[in-house]
Amino acid sequence: MSIHYKKGADKEKVSALLYLFSEKVNLKDLKLSDSETEYVKAKIKEEKKYFTIPRAGECLAVVVAPKTLTTQSREELRKHGASFCDAVNAAKENRAKVVDKGAGKAASLEVLEGLALSNYQFLKYKNDAEKLKNSLHDLFIESADLDDDELFRFQVGIEAVYIARDLVNEPQSYLSAVQLTEEIAGLALRGGFKAEILNKAKIESLKMGGLLAVNKGSNIPPTFSILEWKPENAKNKKPIVLVGKGVVYDTGGLSLKPTANSMDYMKSDMAGAAAVIASVYAAAAMKLPVHVVALVPATDNRPGQDAYAPGDVIEMYNGMTVEVLNTDAEGRMILADALSYAAKFKPELVMDFATLTGAAAFAIGQYGIVTMGTASDKIKKDLNQSGDEVYERLAEFPFWDEYKDLLKSEIADIKNIGGPVGGAITAGKFLEHFTSYPWMHFDIAGPAFIKGKDSYRGKNGTGAGVRFILNYLKKRGGVK
Repeated sequence: MSIHYKKGADKEKVSALLYLFSEKVNLKDLKLSDSETEYVKAKIKEEKKYFTIPRAGECLAVVVAPKTLTTQSREELRKHGASFCDAVNAAKENRAKVVDKGAGKAASLEVLEGLALSNYQFLKYKNDAEKLKNSLHDLFIESADLDDDELFRFQVGIEAVYIARDLVNEPQSYLSAVQLTEEIAGLALRGGFKAEILNKAKIESLKMGGLLAVNKGSNIPPTFSILEWKPENAKNKKPIVLVGKGVVYDTGGLSLKPTANSMDYMKSDMAGAAAVIASVYAAAAMKLPVHVVALVPATDNRPGQDAYAPGDVIEMYNGMTVEVLNTDAEGRMILADALSYAAKFKPELVMDFATLTGAAAFAIGQYGIVTMGTASDKIKKDLNQSGDEVYERLAEFPFWDEYKDLLKSEIADIKNIGGPVGGAITAGKFLEHFTSYPWMHFDIAGPAFIKGKDSYRGKNGTGAGVRFILNYLKKRGGVK
C-alpha cells in the first residue's frame, strides 16, 4: 500500500475520507446535508469518538481525538484507524484519505498506523488471491504538521511490521533455517545493513553446543546470522544487541508436544527472530543514529535423525554444561549460545525476543510482553515508556534467585527446565547464566501469533516486538 502526503489542503478527489478533529467537530468542514448534520449532531451528543456518516457512493468517517494523548487514547486512535480500514475495504474503495482538522500529527500518525497495519494480508498461497485482496492500495494524509522525514520513518515502520508478519506466517515448508538466511540477505541489500551468515561448519568450530543439539533431529542444517547497522553518527559508543529465537518449526523433539493442536501453529516459533530482523532492517532504512546488532540462531526441532534426548548433557558455547530434561525447552538452548556470543560486542544493552514459554502466554495472554532481566532501572523505565507508547506493554516478572535454585542439576552445571512453577521465570533465569552485561528478556509467546482478529494486529502473525524495538531505538538515537 502506498502512502502519500500533502501539506495543507489537497483538492484531489478521494471518496473514502476520515476527518480527524480535536475534541470539537466543526460541522462546516464536513459539508453535510441537513439530514447528515442532524445525524452527526446525534453522534456528538452520544459522545462517540469514531463514527461513519452514511452517504451513497462515499465512505465518510469522523474521529474525535483528545488534546492530550495517553497510553489508552493512543490505542483507541489506532483502533479507530483499523475500523475505518475495514469500512473502506467493505466499500471496495481503492483510495482513502485522513484529513487532519486540528488534531495534530501525533494523533494523525496513530490513526494512520492503525489503518495501515489493519490493511495487511498474507495471500501468497491463495489461488484466488486477487479476488481476496483488499481494495485499499493508496492512502493519503492531508496535514499541515507532518513532515516528509516523519512520514518516511512511519512508512518504514509499517513495512517492518509487514516483514515480520510475513516471516511468521510463512510455513516451514518454505521458511527453513537456511531459507531464513536468504530472506535476511535480501533485506540487507534493501535496507543497507551488513549480514554475516555462519553455516553449520562454522557453528561447529565455535562449539555452539545448544544450537547444534537442537538441530540434531533435523536433516536441514542450522544457521547463525549476525546483522549489523553501524552508522558513523551513532549516539551509542557500545552497540545495542538484539537476539531473536529462530526455531522455524517446533515439534518438541523427542519430548513431543502432547496436547491437542499444540503443533499446529509452531511455524510461529521464530517470531522473535522475525522481530529483530525486521527491526534492524528498519533501523538501517531509516538511517537511525544507533549502532545495532542482531543475532539469530535458527533451526527446526524434530524427533528424527540423532535427536538430542532427555538425559543428555550438552556443553554450551560458553563452556557451561546443561542437563537436558525436556527437549521441548529448546528455545533457551539456542538463545543461550547467542547470548554468550553477544558478549564479544561489549554491548550497552542486550535484549532477547522469543516465543519462549507457554507459561508467559498463560499468565498474561496476548495483551502484553512478559519481561525480566538485569538492566538498570533507568533502562527499564525507558523500555516501559516505549512499550506503553506503542501498546506493547511490558509485564515485568520477579527475578529472584530462588528461581535459579530450581535449575540446579545433579550431574551438570544446570538443567534446562525448572519444574512445575514459575516456568516463564525459570526460563529467564536459565538465560541469565549466559549473560555478563545489562540484559533484558522479552517473552512474546502470548502476542506473537493470535488465532482471532485483534483490530490492527490482525490474525495469525502480528509482528509483535517490532514497533516496541523501533520506538526504543528512535528514542535512543534522539529521533522523533
